[in-house]
Amino acid sequence: MVPHGTESRGSRGKFASMSPKIEPTEADAEGLEVRKRILGAALSAFVEGGYAQTSTLEIATRARVSKRELYSLFGNKEAMLVACITERAQRIKAPVDLPAVRDRGMLAKVLTAFGTKLLTETTDPVVVAVFRLAISEAVHAPKVAHALDSIARKPTRDSLRTIMANARSTDLVAGEPDAMAETFLALLWGDLMTGLLLQAINRPSTSEISRRASGASTAFLKLHPTPG
Repeated sequence: MVPHGTESRGSRGKFASMSPKIEPTEADAEGLEVRKRILGAALSAFVEGGYAQTSTLEIATRARVSKRELYSLFGNKEAMLVACITERAQRIKAPVDLPAVRDRGMLAKVLTAFGTKLLTETTDPVVVAVFRLAISEAVHAPKVAHALDSIARKPTRDSLRTIMANARSTDLVAGEPDAMAETFLALLWGDLMTGLLLQAINRPSTSEISRRASGASTAFLKLHPTPG
């Protein structure tokens, strides 16, 4: 018998095992699921009916949550759209495992890989829809456009600028990194995004994206020979 006020080692282990350690994990998982459901419902509603016309009640109904729960997680409708953009923007970021650039052949491969990744993720119909939303709501919800620019576009351009700066430091190309990054993006995109935003063209296929990225790399290297 265990004296009053004391516990045996076995009982401590028993009580410890009975403690609700799993509950926070389950609660977190449930919270993430609710958040995911709300963002999915919000994005669908925004894309289908427009940001201004979509009510929080409609989003809550689609997500099968109360308006109170919706507001406790996001605060307002604009915050929901910013969160939608933030999650989608993570996919647009440049790959972080690109190899070191030691010669122009490797530079061509790196730029092609970069361009392929960027086009593949950014031409996704949902991502294009997010861009369209950000543009349409730039005046009424400026945080939306700012989020898209700071979370998606800026990191991508910074990564490309780093590639160009490294290539210049090893005398593989001549030019200013910022200008070279802009040139490559212009070669890569052309008027593709404009066509997608206007729904005037279809999303390019995997093979078309590969050809486009490879062509942009080849054209870029012709425009920027080695120094001297």
